[in-house]
Amino acid sequence: MARALWHVAPGRCELREERVRIPAADELQIRTLASGVSRGTERLVHHGRVPPSQHAVMRCPMQEGELSFPVKYGYAAVGLVEQGPAEWIGRRVFALHPHQTRFVAPIAMCAPVPEAIPDRRAVLAANMETALNVMWDAAPRLGERAMVIGAGVVGLLCAFLLARIPGVQVCAVDRDPARAKLARSLGAEFFTPDAAPAEQELLIHASASEAGLRLALDRAGFEARLLEASWFGDAEPSLPLGAAFHQKRLQLISTQVGSVSPAMRGRRAYTDRMALALALLDDPRLDALVGPSVPFAELAASMSALLDPPAGAAQPLCPIILYDQ
Repeated sequence: MARALWHVAPGRCELREERVRIPAADELQIRTLASGVSRGTERLVHHGRVPPSQHAVMRCPMQEGELSFPVKYGYAAVGLVEQGPAEWIGRRVFALHPHQTRFVAPIAMCAPVPEAIPDRRAVLAANMETALNVMWDAAPRLGERAMVIGAGVVGLLCAFLLARIPGVQVCAVDRDPARAKLARSLGAEFFTPDAAPAEQELLIHASASEAGLRLALDRAGFEARLLEASWFGDAEPSLPLGAAFHQKRLQLISTQVGSVSPAMRGRRAYTDRMALALALLDDPRLDALVGPSVPFAELAASMSALLDPPAGAAQPLCPIILYDQ
């Protein structure tokens, strides 16, 4: 038997018992060690804000139920293989599975976690995979001025990757000045929106807000590339696409992790992309993106506060669920 988190109504969760089936020859049974909460997407699911037209698109690989409730949702699980082919027993894997104490997953959907990556940091694999796909879509150039708007997990990971490219001047922009120290530790300058510099050549928007997207358009330089990495759910942002947008010949580009970037499609499969994402997590500085930690037994009662902290409270980046506590 296992227990799983289910969203049963807008703003309400519960833990349910489930029977774990015997794995087939091409499957693994996994005992979960940790899972991460993707606050942006899971907040939309938790509040029932995924529009019906996007239910199929937003469906997780091993989701159960429907986004109209009840639904078992999540995609950042790290676990230990307990049953399956002998070569897999005892190995740690990352899988796109909802929050659940034990589960069965196809081997093809399980990525081995490198020994150097601790469980805590490995839950960032899905976020790093998103950031990696953004980089493939963005095709950053040496020496560019690059701005990331939204210093959440994906935004900071994008800044972290950009800062590894020689000559790129990277800055992160966020309303929360408490993110400044973390952004700088990852190699990016930090600005609040009112102080964000202009004439940026590559802009990545990851704030999921209309204000952030408007700021990106305003700070873009001539013929800049602006990549929209946010997911707005049922919101419909209004944008100023008038004279300045055309006069500056801006490119507004959608980027989304559901498909491998055209720049690498045909050369890299989903498994290759995930393996690279896990390898890119081999940096202790990224531990600062994870937390706070919550025991799985307390998750149903804690989820709302993790997704929507009270006014004035610190905004967590990637809350982590621990299963052995």
